[in-house]
Amino acid sequence: MVTLRVVTADDWPLWRDLRVAALTESPHAFKARVADWHRGGEEEWRARFGRPGAHHLVAFLDGRGVGLARGVPVGDGVSELRSLWAGPRVRGRGAGDLLLGAVEAWARGSGAVTLRLTVIPGNDHAMALYRRHGFAVTTEHRPLLPDGVTRELVMAKALR
Repeated sequence: MVTLRVVTADDWPLWRDLRVAALTESPHAFKARVADWHRGGEEEWRARFGRPGAHHLVAFLDGRGVGLARGVPVGDGVSELRSLWAGPRVRGRGAGDLLLGAVEAWARGSGAVTLRLTVIPGNDHAMALYRRHGFAVTTEHRPLLPDGVTRELVMAKALR
């Protein structure tokens, strides 16, 4: 069974390993590139946890980290889901649903009225997950990605 645990800056090696695994295994799904995340030591990785009010989750199966998600408050009643990834061992087993549901519960509990996320066009599995949870594509435009053509799609869900 997949379980979730909230992690802190003290768990930075676990977060680093999972984040690098996500970017290596699913580069098509993220704006960031693995080369951007290999740099830096403990201090830089701990600093990634420094955003006030952020919520970091790791999914476990048989004691091993197999997924992650991050929720970040952005202001004006809006929180964002960032870095959701379920590894190959747990795809199709509800790990993405668990992670997304936990971030949504955190956002509601922290007073957010909207939960927002971005997704790379063509990431159909992620978009299906988000739609299943009530997210819809907005008209908000994001900056161009490094390819100079593509823009992330913004999806949002009203929490109240």
